[in-house]
Amino acid sequence: MSGQDELATLDATATAELVRKGEIGAMEVVEAAIARIDRRNPALNAVITRMDEIARAQATDVDVSAPLAGVPFLLKDLVAEHAATPLGEGSRFLTDRYVSPADCELVVRMKRAGLVMVGKTNTPEFGLLPTTEPAVRGASRNPWDTGRTTGGSSGGSAAAVAAGMVPMAHANDGGGSIRIPAACCGLFGLKPTRGRNPMGPSYGDAGSGLAVEHAVTRTVRDSAALLDATAGPAPGDPYWAPPQAGPYADEVGRDPGRLRIAASCKPSTGVDVHADVRVAFEATVKLLQDLGHDVVDAEPTFDRDVMLRAFARSWTAFANWAIKDWARKLDLEIAEADFEPNTWRMFENGERMSGGDYLMAIQDLQFISRQVAVFFEDHDAWLTPTIAVPPSPLGSFEWSDGKREQFLRRVGEYSGFTAIANGTGQPAMSVPLHWNDAGLPIGMQVIGRFGDEATLFRLAGQLEQAKPWADRRPAAA
Repeated sequence: MSGQDELATLDATATAELVRKGEIGAMEVVEAAIARIDRRNPALNAVITRMDEIARAQATDVDVSAPLAGVPFLLKDLVAEHAATPLGEGSRFLTDRYVSPADCELVVRMKRAGLVMVGKTNTPEFGLLPTTEPAVRGASRNPWDTGRTTGGSSGGSAAAVAAGMVPMAHANDGGGSIRIPAACCGLFGLKPTRGRNPMGPSYGDAGSGLAVEHAVTRTVRDSAALLDATAGPAPGDPYWAPPQAGPYADEVGRDPGRLRIAASCKPSTGVDVHADVRVAFEATVKLLQDLGHDVVDAEPTFDRDVMLRAFARSWTAFANWAIKDWARKLDLEIAEADFEPNTWRMFENGERMSGGDYLMAIQDLQFISRQVAVFFEDHDAWLTPTIAVPPSPLGSFEWSDGKREQFLRRVGEYSGFTAIANGTGQPAMSVPLHWNDAGLPIGMQVIGRFGDEATLFRLAGQLEQAKPWADRRPAAA
């Protein structure tokens, strides 16, 4: 098999199988991906760092027996370090100031699995917003409608995968940053359990466990295969997820059985849910019932106001820490001119927060986690929309003092369903089951029990078979 267009239709699992069989070489696969990036990226601004020569060098030394041998892959320009490449994290504070001295543990495992790194993708400043429109790099554009957001903070990765540049790409998630762009771009996006993937050696965790690492993919089996390759603790990790019972790749085609699934369409932020999203939610409830599951109108009981306040304080502290951490690493002075207005406001708020305030926020999130865990003793999963609206027009997240309420409402539309899983550490996935009449994707979120990605992969595989999505292609692909 050959040809750029043909290769662009394959998922990572199928691509690696061709490489293993010798039907195509890793170099041919990588060159085709580089050519697709050349053609498709200018319209989308998804890839912001090219690694063409590094990729070619890696392609000459691929272990063809590796599970993802020769698969071209993109790293999000946030947290994941690749030796001898710049890391900017969407901020002018870091741009052109830092080159990674070595691979982080996650990238070591990804390369060991056979992935070939072809570039890095766009992200909002320090991954703080649910849209990918950084001032320093410019906005990434959604392949389904280039006037709309890709979501964030893994929006560059999602745009690249949706447009067929690569079959999957690295993503991380501190408040929805895997699931939100997956929903906006019509992809599958799994946020693993807290501690499932390593964040070392630089970090033990991020945001006291709010943030996790994984990917956005077109198919469920690709997400499972990658997690099999990367999951597990590294020496010195402060904690880790419960060991998996077996390969996640084996779970994808397995019958999930008759699940008891809670369903609710009320975001914790109290914002209105768009009519198109409600239609998609109701259709998903019916699909699950048709598949034999018991779907009940229910949701965990916890104080939404306490959760939002605790999460906001934790996120503010996270932003403050991110800036101070880089300033210490690079011996830089912190100045307002180096940051976007919203980032700077969060930094200043963090300066006013006491250590006790932060620890009480973590205490509140941990208490809520216990309440939610009790709910999952009687429910196998919890269905919600991923976000409350279809992908918004670019510019919708503009920050200024005069637009503060509009900005907060927009953030609430995007994080109102997702943030709880970051607070509790539970696995959660966005599944691309619907497109509205305007041709925009609408994702549905399913949250699972702590440590139970297996049930999510089984259910996702069943949904993918019942209502396939991977062959849908946006106009910009």
